[in-house]
Amino acid sequence: MSQPHKHSSHPRISARLKRANGHLSAVIAMIADGRPCNDIAQQLQAVEKAITNAKRALIHDHIDHCLDPNDSDQAIDTKSFKDITRYL
Repeated sequence: MSQPHKHSSHPRISARLKRANGHLSAVIAMIADGRPCNDIAQQLQAVEKAITNAKRALIHDHIDHCLDPNDSDQAIDTKSFKDITRYL
């Protein structure tokens, strides 16, 4: 079994995603309550931005710590780099 893959940024990213999850729950409640579409769209934008920022932070962290060109034991694998950056 492989070791857990964790970085120091993961708790912050998890906190961002938990906030996004709370916003998404609020959006669902807003729809159920019949709130105006502009209000719902604004909250959906906030959810989308929170998730995008969390994803970006995760990818940047991966590039910084898992694809470190200064680590002589680990040359940057172009395929791995391309694989992760496609999610940006």
